[in-house]
Amino acid sequence: MPIYNSTFSSKLPEVPTSIFSVMSAWAHQENALNLAQGFPDFESDPKLIELVNKAMLHGNNQYAPMPGIYSLRKAISEKIENLYGISFNPETEITITAGATQAIFTAIAACVKKDDEVLIFKPAYDCYEPTIQLFGGKTIAVQLDPENFKIDWQLVKSLITAKTKMIIINTPHNPSGRILTKDDMFQLENILKNTNILLLSDEVYEHIIFDGEKHRTAALFPALVERAFIVASFGKTFHNTGWKMGYCLAPSVLMKEFRKVHQFNVFSVNHPTQVALAEYIKTPKNYLILNRFYQQKRDLFLSLIKGSRFEFTPSKGTYFQLLNFKNITNESDTDFAIRLTKEKKIAAIPISVFNENKLDTKVLRFCFAKTDETLKKAAEILCNI
Repeated sequence: MPIYNSTFSSKLPEVPTSIFSVMSAWAHQENALNLAQGFPDFESDPKLIELVNKAMLHGNNQYAPMPGIYSLRKAISEKIENLYGISFNPETEITITAGATQAIFTAIAACVKKDDEVLIFKPAYDCYEPTIQLFGGKTIAVQLDPENFKIDWQLVKSLITAKTKMIIINTPHNPSGRILTKDDMFQLENILKNTNILLLSDEVYEHIIFDGEKHRTAALFPALVERAFIVASFGKTFHNTGWKMGYCLAPSVLMKEFRKVHQFNVFSVNHPTQVALAEYIKTPKNYLILNRFYQQKRDLFLSLIKGSRFEFTPSKGTYFQLLNFKNITNESDTDFAIRLTKEKKIAAIPISVFNENKLDTKVLRFCFAKTDETLKKAAEILCNI
């Protein structure tokens, strides 16, 4: 094995291996139910898989155009207009990406320079902060209320400086499942009006919202959409996270900068899958049924654990549910998560790793994008803790 003998200076010296990788590895090692990482344990629609196979057999196996095939970008544009009444130009304002994380990385890479400040809300998806750091930016973290995960907009306003380059929002929110309200979006609009501050709106769970609530996309708010990169995920939507398919929406001026980076860190995205998705999303039912589908799973999971010692507020969106274990143990959430995996054979994600200063509120995140059989097995374990 070759040995590197020189001194190496890391650009991300304090960044550990992702908690998702860590807990999934523990789950695999211990043969535990994996409700940690956010992926379904059931298959995609056979119709979609058939469309991918058909696209391969019909020769769509070489590089796709750098921004994505036009038919998919056009289908996305039509979908957004039908859902929200907002028009995005498929030629200049939509780019297909290798999943949402790549879109987030590319938007930050295209815009954030040394000493720029980027506001994020914690608990936050763990790719935001390292990417900001990688390009010389400074993360300004706003800790959400640990009880209700609401944003203190007066605090946000007080943190805006001449160096503020971008604000990152996530709705529905991972890990809490909270949805930003119309008032939240108006407050954000008022803060950003008459500034040059950009917005990165992570909306990967837009089709997984419960109890009759509505998704408030940044595209619906004029002072937001004019400065926003809006990121979406096909993998989250259609139960195929391993395909790594997503897209980004942005005004043409911003998208031009986005594509400058995209062309060199990915260039193009899986061709046959693009062809399949272009056809599949022409049928609105394929994504409009998801709210009900996942609400049934949430409701099943919560009904099965109502007799447990965990406390919870039902998630309003995403396919994650937070469970508070303060009545069970005084262990740290990380220690408890590891012990559950090793001793009880069920894996979850400790929330402290996403919080500012590793704030531990005795909460674990469980993914309920699982078969009913898996959820029943998980609930049986949780009710006996």
